[in-house]
Amino acid sequence: MQFCPVLLTELKAEARQVALARRAAQDPVLGHALATIVLREMPPPPGAVVSGFWPMGPEIDIRPLLLALHARGHAIALPVTPKRGNPLAFRRWTPGDVLARGPMGTSQPGPEAEPLTPDWLLVPLLAFDRAGRRLGYGGGYYDRTLSALPGATTIGCAYACQELDEVPAGPDDARLDAIATEAGLIIPEG
Repeated sequence: MQFCPVLLTELKAEARQVALARRAAQDPVLGHALATIVLREMPPPPGAVVSGFWPMGPEIDIRPLLLALHARGHAIALPVTPKRGNPLAFRRWTPGDVLARGPMGTSQPGPEAEPLTPDWLLVPLLAFDRAGRRLGYGGGYYDRTLSALPGATTIGCAYACQELDEVPAGPDDARLDAIATEAGLIIPEG
């Protein structure tokens, strides 16, 4: 369904409020269950460069998954937030690395870390639906990034309670290949 830009902005703002309220009561430690599900049902292929994210506040904690993937020999990258309007950059992270403070409360590898291009991305989100639509924080960083990485596998990571019947989306909003939650893996319909 297409929405006019003003209505789409309003619908996204409302959906963000719903998702934030749902997420607030969750326990980030549920990321252990998410890790088990991804490793069992949709692990990256050998040699894939995997990007993850360092959880902020009440986001589901995917660090157990990042550690397991690193132990399996995958190069792990974390996003580096650029100036608004640009896609994310990615730099290598290994367990024990000290992270730098990034914009908007993010934690990211410092400038000395090796730049990497991921082909398998674990994507944070506020809300998702069964069609693979995701709602982020509103900066458009992942939408720009994913459009620049055609062919990359994208897995949204969230709590099951963050699912909405329909996420308001426009033509520039990237869709996910899968969504991993503590309750299971969702492959989008269609």
